[in-house]
Amino acid sequence: MHPTDENAATPPQGTATPGIDTAVRRVRDHVADLDLGFETPSAQADRAERERTLHQIDDYVLPRLDSLDAPLLAVVGGSTGAGKSTLVNALVGRLVSRSSALRPTTRQPLLVHNPADAAWFTGPRVLPDLARVTVHRTEAGGPVEPDSNAMDTVALVAEPSLPAGIALVDAPDIDSVADQNRALARQLLEAADLWIFTTTAHRYADAVPWQLLDQAAARDITVAVVLGRVPEGDAESITPDLQRMLTEHGLPDARIHVIPETRFDETGLLPQEHVASLRAWLEELAHDAQTRSAVARRTVDGVLAQLADRVEDLARAEEDQQVAAAGLARSVTDATEQAVETVQHATSDGTLLRGEVLARWQDFVGTGEFFRGVESAIGRIRDRVTALVRGRPAPVEEVESALETGLHAVMVEAVATAAEQVERRWAAEPAGRALVAGRDLGALPADVSERAAAVVRTWQQDVLSLIEEEGAGRRTRARLAAFGVNAAAVSLMVLSFASTAGLAGIEVGIAGGAAVVGQKLLESIFGEDAVRRMAKRANDLLEVRVRTLLEEVLAGRFLPLLALDRDPSDTAALRALVPTLRRGVEAGLDGHPGEEGDAPALPGVDLTAAAPAERRTPPADVVEGRLVAESEEDAR
Repeated sequence: MHPTDENAATPPQGTATPGIDTAVRRVRDHVADLDLGFETPSAQADRAERERTLHQIDDYVLPRLDSLDAPLLAVVGGSTGAGKSTLVNALVGRLVSRSSALRPTTRQPLLVHNPADAAWFTGPRVLPDLARVTVHRTEAGGPVEPDSNAMDTVALVAEPSLPAGIALVDAPDIDSVADQNRALARQLLEAADLWIFTTTAHRYADAVPWQLLDQAAARDITVAVVLGRVPEGDAESITPDLQRMLTEHGLPDARIHVIPETRFDETGLLPQEHVASLRAWLEELAHDAQTRSAVARRTVDGVLAQLADRVEDLARAEEDQQVAAAGLARSVTDATEQAVETVQHATSDGTLLRGEVLARWQDFVGTGEFFRGVESAIGRIRDRVTALVRGRPAPVEEVESALETGLHAVMVEAVATAAEQVERRWAAEPAGRALVAGRDLGALPADVSERAAAVVRTWQQDVLSLIEEEGAGRRTRARLAAFGVNAAAVSLMVLSFASTAGLAGIEVGIAGGAAVVGQKLLESIFGEDAVRRMAKRANDLLEVRVRTLLEEVLAGRFLPLLALDRDPSDTAALRALVPTLRRGVEAGLDGHPGEEGDAPALPGVDLTAAAPAERRTPPADVVEGRLVAESEEDAR
């Protein structure tokens, strides 16, 4: 029997009801590409969940699905000073794991296996992101010295005394002062087929171990609890309380193995009678392929159920990211709309007819007498305008230039205000704050002024085209020729800017007069309906040009920061895999349904003792005193 080839072909994708391994691989691909870049309220926890999920799939789910008959991996875990290394040494029968007064003692995880099982562990089948360091028995006359700089490695020790079919991992402390140790301990526990959880009579109620035991209950993993350093006579009171707590935490079937306070034997190990029942249980698991498979199936089904919950959480996290991106994008859209409205107001309420534009327009159509003439004899306006134009007008280009300058200024200011507004709104949101940090997104690109000027010129050309289009008829063409295409175009621009809503006092009369002049002049050439239609089209074309500029500048500056690789349909496809995960191994491998029928029962070895209940207390001939250890913590 050989481990599954890591390069084996991935099961076919795209089936309507994928097998469990196909579903897991799809989940793995999706989660690996999951983009959680936005700082949502739960982003930090979601990223940690993403990493745990990937480790769970890579370290346990796929390896176990690929080889349900592979040796079981039993991880020995627990708190600082709980005697993990001491227990591993006792189960192996010689010193392989180092104990010390230094904390943390176990820095580099140690994986002990039978030599016949070496092929299962020397490759990346399990714990693929941890490099292997093989420690040969001839070199291991004493404990394996941990390498404090090798947290990304696992030391492999081949031990004939350990039965084939099961391997032991001595994990770092779950409550280590080093964050990396704690993370590695949890990773190893999540890669286990069964847990051997070590604690002591003084610390079995500590909070940290129970947090992990709650996770064990969620995974429905087989758990054995080793209660060490139990004072003589205390087992009868402590064991029922520990059993009660295990039941309350969802582990009623967890077996308790009691190790009394004692001394090491002459070889520096726990006396073998104190670990005999635990060793017998492990050997029975190792030697019975059917039972071993039952343990593996139970654990993998529990892990798949937990994975289904994590997929639901990650789908929700992905949706949160999409919502955050949509909210930030909406800020850009809202600012764009407000900027467009600002330009529309400025070009429709008379604001642009202040100052230079108004002066140039007055020069173009004549003096103040012209407006008085309009009031007294509006019917003769065309002749008066023609005469004034043929007399001493200012060049039409001056009016056009003044309009261009004013409109350009309004547009540039609108773009600048919108960019600053988006930056402020993003900075007010956690997701946006991280994006604007270190960037001056509110500053305008260097080419905005030039692009705005191009928009103005393009719109002026649009207006000229409107005039030429409407003046294509013979009679209209004759009237237009008397006034000039450029003059008519300028008049149409003035008409579109000449509402008096934004002016007060004398400016109202001046702008109002300008509007009347422009309107009546154009009506005399094109007719009332045509002028109304032209004015609307001119305004609509300006809005389109302005909106395009704003969208190009704001979207080009902000939206690339919001790019997500996934869309809602991808998230829905991820969620669709949850039912298959919840069915577990029953869903079948490679799309083939699993065989029906009950899994074989687990061995009924009572780990609380190797003898009847009345002998669960320490034997009378146990040497007086506490367990002799190589550390003050172990000796307390």
